Amino acid sequence: MTKAIFKGFACFCAVTLLSGFVPLAGAQQSRPAPESSEEFAGALVPKDPRTRAKAHTDLGALYFQDGNLIVALEELTLAAAIDPDYAPAFSTRGLVLYYVKEFDSAEKDFLRALSLDERNPEINNNYGWFLCQTDRAKESIENFERAYKNPMYQTPGSAYLNAGACHIKINELDLAEEALRKTLRLIPENPQALYYLGEVYYRRGNYDAARKQLMGLLNLIEPGPEILWLLLRVERRLGNRADEQSLTTQLRRKFPDSTEYQELLKGNYE
Repeated sequence: MTKAIFKGFACFCAVTLLSGFVPLAGAQQSRPAPESSEEFAGALVPKDPRTRAKAHTDLGALYFQDGNLIVALEELTLAAAIDPDYAPAFSTRGLVLYYVKEFDSAEKDFLRALSLDERNPEINNNYGWFLCQTDRAKESIENFERAYKNPMYQTPGSAYLNAGACHIKINELDLAEEALRKTLRLIPENPQALYYLGEVYYRRGNYDAARKQLMGLLNLIEPGPEILWLLLRVERRLGNRADEQSLTTQLRRKFPDSTEYQELLKGNYE
């Protein structure tokens, strides 16, 4: 069984050449790395500014993927200083800044990246995700469209997935379903897309379809609190009290500190 415990609206973003990863926000982990970033960059001759900036950006992205946000910021800031016209350095740093809750600085970096390369689909996908995370879902859709409509984009499924999640946030359920089904054609059995389709069915009141969707998801991944919580509410709506109680027990035992369990304690089922 593949484990994929994701939390809420995980970042299905692109970082330089490392597309479609889910960063581990908040975790400060270490990884094998060169003794210094200059050593890493210096190994890639020639030493022109663009090559060096790209090397530091790639290294920053690796640290970001590992959750080492402080070192990631250092590398990306160095990349931006070496080549102030290298858009991926700013876009990637924008993602990291979001995770350290420097939202104003993150937006400045995204806008700087777009000013340098406004058609770049990865940058548009990243900025769209940022907008949706900061309660500007309506604004985000245009950026996702620029991303997935770009014929040069190698991972349009990530933009469709992000667009689908954002359509749900503003209750545009038909558009959400359309985007999520396109995601699944490009990335079959993607857990996040399957989960969000379950949420679409739930919001429509189609609880049988939502249950079927989520039960199928349980065959693919180890569920996180958001999946357990949605399925619990589905079972509650269907009147399946034994299943509801079983899910309540799982949520309490496995994720007692989760937002979802706190909502359960408060009785906030909607």
